[in-house]
Amino acid sequence: MVAAILSKPVEGSGYKYSLKVQEYTTPAPQSGEAVVKIQAAALNHRDVWILKGLYPGIAEGSVVGSDCVGILSEPGSSSVQVGQRVLISPSVNWEKDPRGPEGLFGILGLLPFSGTLADTINIDGKEVFPCPAHLSTFEAAALPLAGLTAFRALFTKSEVQSGDHVLIPGIGGGVALFALQFAVAAGAHVYVTSSSEEKIKNAISLGAKGGINYKDPNADKELKKLLNGNLLSAVVDGSGGALFNQYIKVMRSGGIITQYGQTASPKGVGFNMGAVLKNIDLRGSTMGSRAEFKQMLEFVDKHKIKPIVSHVFNGLTQENMDKAISVIDAGQQTGKVVLEINENARSNL
Repeated sequence: MVAAILSKPVEGSGYKYSLKVQEYTTPAPQSGEAVVKIQAAALNHRDVWILKGLYPGIAEGSVVGSDCVGILSEPGSSSVQVGQRVLISPSVNWEKDPRGPEGLFGILGLLPFSGTLADTINIDGKEVFPCPAHLSTFEAAALPLAGLTAFRALFTKSEVQSGDHVLIPGIGGGVALFALQFAVAAGAHVYVTSSSEEKIKNAISLGAKGGINYKDPNADKELKKLLNGNLLSAVVDGSGGALFNQYIKVMRSGGIITQYGQTASPKGVGFNMGAVLKNIDLRGSTMGSRAEFKQMLEFVDKHKIKPIVSHVFNGLTQENMDKAISVIDAGQQTGKVVLEINENARSNL
């Protein structure tokens, strides 16, 4: 069996760690654990942060990866039938509390929680769910982590409803694209930002009302013009970029800013008295619960949402792993980057 293992750095790579694709023996399943034969897995920005040493709890020897689709071969405590195509919730020890995890929270892909970039994974059977039938193998692999993060940030935290005006900065990444697709499906009016005109055009094709280039010196004025007198009910933000302090000017009283990341501002963002006087909420959001994962899958199935897959690499090899990481690190993707693990198990959808 093969897996991508977090290892010591390769000299000259610029990373603090490396991913080595090597032989790996999956341990015997413990009581209640399901066994899933993985068809395809997806990478996330999280995997790049881990390689750069910019993530908590890094442990060499971890099987990395948080996303996958596969076939259930042993049910454990799962109620799903053996042989069924399944997705796995990437959150660990978070059952249903909308405020936050009930237990010691973790995410698949760092010890002690084995990841998905392998041909087999053992997982608590309660984390296994049937895969929506309309999704292809690669679309399904792209869904779990980014889909769950977007769903919680958009609905649980930002409380987005039909008719709301919503801004999604930094369109192009997996979470932002899911937030766009989910918000449009829910009947919201969505606006985006990007430094790429191509990514803005792509967002419009997915239902966005329009977008602005955040590098434009007049970006704040362009955003106000784009809104055409409307006020934002919510901003679902993963960057905390230069425009952050301008959002409040175009938000309704009682609006909500939800941050699921701060990729452009690792030192944090400001929250001034203007926001306080407008009753603006600033809310943090990380991943989601098992209950929210189930709700997200039901939403995707109901609206027949198809994840955006940017790149597919066929086979879990060192060359493909290195290429996939390079694509994400360079920001070349629009959507998710997927590695096919088992081509014989591919869906024909």
